[in-house]
Amino acid sequence: MNILFIAVDTLRADHLGCYGYTRNTSPYIDAFAAESVLFEAAVAPAIPTQPAFVTLNTGQYPITHGVVAHGGAVVPHAAPWLPKQLQQAGYTTCAIDNLAEWGRGFRRGYEFYIDPSQQFALPINCDNRTINRRAIPWLQQHGHEPFFLFVHYWDPHTPYLPPRAYRTLFYEGDPSDPNNRSLDGLARHPLGQTWRETWFSKLGKNITDANYIEALYDGEIRYCDEGVGQLLDALEERGLAGNTLVVLTSDHGELMYRHGIFFDHHGLYDGNIRVPLIVRLPRGTQASRRPSFDAPESTGPLPRRIPLLVTHADLAPTILELAGVPVPETMEGTSLAPLLQDQSDTPLHEFVVSLECTWQMKWCIRTFQHKFILARAEDFYGSPPRELYDLQRDPNEFHNIVEKQPDIARHLEERLESWIAQKMGQNGLTEDPLIAHGLTLGRAWQQNPQ
Repeated sequence: MNILFIAVDTLRADHLGCYGYTRNTSPYIDAFAAESVLFEAAVAPAIPTQPAFVTLNTGQYPITHGVVAHGGAVVPHAAPWLPKQLQQAGYTTCAIDNLAEWGRGFRRGYEFYIDPSQQFALPINCDNRTINRRAIPWLQQHGHEPFFLFVHYWDPHTPYLPPRAYRTLFYEGDPSDPNNRSLDGLARHPLGQTWRETWFSKLGKNITDANYIEALYDGEIRYCDEGVGQLLDALEERGLAGNTLVVLTSDHGELMYRHGIFFDHHGLYDGNIRVPLIVRLPRGTQASRRPSFDAPESTGPLPRRIPLLVTHADLAPTILELAGVPVPETMEGTSLAPLLQDQSDTPLHEFVVSLECTWQMKWCIRTFQHKFILARAEDFYGSPPRELYDLQRDPNEFHNIVEKQPDIARHLEERLESWIAQKMGQNGLTEDPLIAHGLTLGRAWQQNPQ
């Protein structure tokens, strides 16, 4: 069995058609999902990119592997590492990626590490076509070997500057309407002025409409979707699709302007931490198609939808189990293989925990119905120290009910603190790792609050 692991950076689940989005941003991913298993409640245990990808590779929670933000800790050498486990099991391993440039151990376990981003002044501007010019020839050369190929697309990440043909796909209006004040709050963002002077200046004069910027984000998704489709077509054309496990996910999502957070991935709201997770088994091992959970009407095939809570930490043990490779005992995630193979529908997690320590210093605990967010330090938005949301009644998390539902808030806070204390004890920590690490990008503000 081969393995193709596709990560689309900064991709919100709810901006994909297969997750219910009304804009046609993802026809190729939707077609892929229609023959796959789609997890409706996949949650990132850490944002932003570095801690998320370390969790994806180690199968450990950030409080265990120690990488809780950009910068700081290096992945411990003793930590399990997905590509290394597969390489030792005889897989030819390759990454088309640039995470290793951050020097956090991301090159470990790869026989081939191809970084096409060096030709770009800003590495995150490396687009899907550039990635595919490396990935598809590699498939051609090594498809006869059992392979693990990790492909990391960056298109939806800021700055949203898709090719011109994609910039107005989802927008009709005047992006410079002087009566539109929806971007006024951008001034509060620490990067607001920088973005206006750099990224926005490439879009036209005096951009005022936040909906235009969101449409650019959707344009980036559509552009990247075509790259994903091209890669999957290459797999099919080379006769590899039938024997290849394909996983598609993201490290985190993105907030557009709601909650006062503009075009960035901080804030432990579902726009950031709910990520797509779509898995296609090799065709000889496909699960039977049970009825989907609340599947929308469609004239075409539908994905099998699983509404259970899962997390990034579950992916490494899942891939290893499906590949027949022993799962290290130090991996904390739970394999999704029984769910994928239709052998179980038992919930794996009663709750999941997420953290951030880059712009904000926060923990959250998320159940199927509620989310409780706990701040360890004040942030530059003046956010409340405790937030509670009913995700079933208020999926956009507009209404903080922490004062209206004190018993639920107290219960979730106790469970969160108990989980943190338990993990600290298991890992020999004497201080909350967020406090010990301190903010990275938000540190200057914390030292000199306005």
